[in-house]
Amino acid sequence: MLPEIVEAAREAQLPLLAVLLLVGAVAKTTRRAAATGLAVLVPERLRRASTVGTGLLEAALALGLLGLTGLLGEAVRALTAVVFAVSVVVLVVVRRRDPEAGCGCFGGLSQAPIGWRTLSRAGLLSAAALATLGLEPAGWEVAASPTPLHAGILGAELLLLALLSPELRATAARTLHEEPCALREVPLRHTVRTLHRSDVWRVNEPLMLGSEPEDVWRQGCWRFLRYDGLRYGRRIDVVYAVRTGGKRDTAVRAALVDRGSGAVVASFGAVTRIELPGPPRRLLHPGEAARRDAWRHDEARAARSLQDARERSAVWDPVEGGPDGSGGGERVRDERVPGQRDPAEGESVGQDTAGQGAAGQDGDTDRTDRGGREPTPAG
Repeated sequence: MLPEIVEAAREAQLPLLAVLLLVGAVAKTTRRAAATGLAVLVPERLRRASTVGTGLLEAALALGLLGLTGLLGEAVRALTAVVFAVSVVVLVVVRRRDPEAGCGCFGGLSQAPIGWRTLSRAGLLSAAALATLGLEPAGWEVAASPTPLHAGILGAELLLLALLSPELRATAARTLHEEPCALREVPLRHTVRTLHRSDVWRVNEPLMLGSEPEDVWRQGCWRFLRYDGLRYGRRIDVVYAVRTGGKRDTAVRAALVDRGSGAVVASFGAVTRIELPGPPRRLLHPGEAARRDAWRHDEARAARSLQDARERSAVWDPVEGGPDGSGGGERVRDERVPGQRDPAEGESVGQDTAGQGAAGQDGDTDRTDRGGREPTPAG
């Protein structure tokens, strides 16, 4: 039984190593991978080339592990073991050169500083590649006819690799504790891809004079892109706003700004994407609705509101006869504070009062002028 377990464990390494190498090769094609791993040890102008070259080597080894047998297969397996062993040495050197640099094993995903987990994983994979030497089947044959023993060994080994992989821990931490969008790093190409898929871009594309933005900046959770444009013979700036880290259907906003006057001549973009609540499918019984809303009713507040309304309202009394004698007229009882003027009548009332005072003074003056003195009581 033990020899069968050992043989199954050796065979299971072929498809496992091939898949890991292919994933690493694809991940090294991203731009973020140019600042990790082996790229730290080479000049900056060669970092991108070295990363892509490492990815091509890993892809070639993965294909060899899957399809080659015999002498060529043995050479590929031995070379795979050497590559993983050399990677341990390279990671140690990178760690001494830049303690904050990532291993770059899976491209931009491997941004965590190199630690004992990363070194142990590389050493384990090197031992796994050495264990495949001398096997007759190729990797694709093992993957095409798996056994329960193969599945159990692969499950245990994947669990061990997950414990030794800082990439999974970092991804889980970002998923469980998502950082604010204002601090989230979003590549510019993702923003441009979201912009080009939007209807706002297709509407304003005929106005733009170029496909590359003249200026790009970021403010909070939004990234702004400014393009040069022409509208009705006048030069304009087409400014787009795209939310960073948004989904593919994120609404894109745009504004057309006249370059001469600085005025906004047009704006585009959805106001809201919140789905408005619709009417209920079935209305509640009035008694049930009253019971559910009973907690919202405040007796004291309702009494105060009613009292305030009564105090502030005007009292309307019927008048015996209206303007036409029909008895349908009404008059309003004046409840103003004594001495208070009606704002609408302030000017006219003041003028009438002043006129009456002047008339009274004229009358007194006439009486004084006629007799030369003020009249005195008889007697």
